[in-house]
Amino acid sequence: MKTRVDDLNENIYNIKTSDSGKKKYGLNEEVIREISKEKDEPDWVLDIRLKAYEQYKNLDMPTWGPDLSELDLDSIASYVYKTSDMVDSWDEVPEDIKGVFDKLGIPEAEKKALSGVGAQYNSEMIYHNVAKELEPLGVIYENFDTAIKKYPELVKKYFSRLVPINDHKFIALHYALFSGGSFVYIPKGVKLNNPLQSYFRLNTPGAGQFEHTLIIVEDEASMEFIEGCSAPGYNELNLHCGCVELFVMNNASLKFSTIENWSKNLLNLNTKKAIVGTNSRIEWIMGSFGSKISMLYPMTILNGENSKCETTQISFAGKGQNLDTGLKVVHNAKNTSTRVNSKSISKDGGICTFRSNIWVKKNATNSKLALSCESLMLDSDSRSDTIPVSNIENDDVTFSHEAKIGKISDDSIFYLMSKGLSEEEAVGMLVRGFAEPVSKEFPIEYAVEMNRLINLELEGSIG
Repeated sequence: MKTRVDDLNENIYNIKTSDSGKKKYGLNEEVIREISKEKDEPDWVLDIRLKAYEQYKNLDMPTWGPDLSELDLDSIASYVYKTSDMVDSWDEVPEDIKGVFDKLGIPEAEKKALSGVGAQYNSEMIYHNVAKELEPLGVIYENFDTAIKKYPELVKKYFSRLVPINDHKFIALHYALFSGGSFVYIPKGVKLNNPLQSYFRLNTPGAGQFEHTLIIVEDEASMEFIEGCSAPGYNELNLHCGCVELFVMNNASLKFSTIENWSKNLLNLNTKKAIVGTNSRIEWIMGSFGSKISMLYPMTILNGENSKCETTQISFAGKGQNLDTGLKVVHNAKNTSTRVNSKSISKDGGICTFRSNIWVKKNATNSKLALSCESLMLDSDSRSDTIPVSNIENDDVTFSHEAKIGKISDDSIFYLMSKGLSEEEAVGMLVRGFAEPVSKEFPIEYAVEMNRLINLELEGSIG
């Protein structure tokens, strides 16, 4: 009988294919120029890459979070060459790659609940499709590399404007090596009824993935975007270093949902940032599972009056995992509001850390902020920390921050066992109940996936 998550090698997320793609290792000017040439990019993109590389060399490694000393970029494949061209018909995807995404449920989800889907395999998108009814509305949903060539002026206007190349060392690395990702443009007044989704699969041992997602939601428009991420387990270190830039204009709304199930040999060093206009709203929904180390703190700039940020997130750290997550919010206008509901679960010595950095500017009067952080530890070997930082520059602010750390009640387990459940079933029910405020925010298909991930993490947690 399997007793640990580490032993569960036959779940759907651990599918592996032959490592057939040619790989480019290391980080230097020659590698960057070769990647740009392979993609047939315009000169302005190569200029950004080379400037980012110079910034990367001059910026310091972060020292305040998890230890990243094991990362050796010379041993990471910075680019995995594509083995086939991107297509818009699922039948044309190569059989071995298609088999992976079929088992992950991507085509089925597209049929049931989505307006468009992109699927990235290692460094490149291999499938991209958008519902035909969206085209007359002026909606653009493209692979990011394709958008650079089809809509250069629009991409240039926004690309790297929200997350600058010198933001930190790993965003400079991202801009030097970025490949794949999604570009979304929602015109004024267009409201999408169904989500768009991109799925990022890192399937090659020892490789990095550096996708860039850029979304512009114009005035009076609204949409939901879903990211799915996964990777099988290997004995070699993998690296994920993506970037998300979100522009939410006036009287607009964007719901951005992410379910990450990276392998436990992967470092997840992702950067996400949104800027929100007048009377507008951003909603972040995040489920963080897997990865050896995660450092992820989505940032929101509430730039217009009456703008809102709502964040609902959960992380689950097991043996050998250090998940360092949280958020940053800047209140830059009157009557702005932030609401955060963060939950974490740790077991088998796993470490969960929640960091918040809140900045309420002098002019952001009548701002309202409510942060709730709850941590559940399933054993005495695990750890959970909450590290809040706040900079409040005016007195007309309502701010509450509640933090709770605890264990599952023995009385609750005993009660459920008295009703016929085993101890393991009782713990599972209580943990899923704890996570329910997050899972209910996802569309039903993705809520089911999150519960499946929780079940995998809980496997063998008793005895």
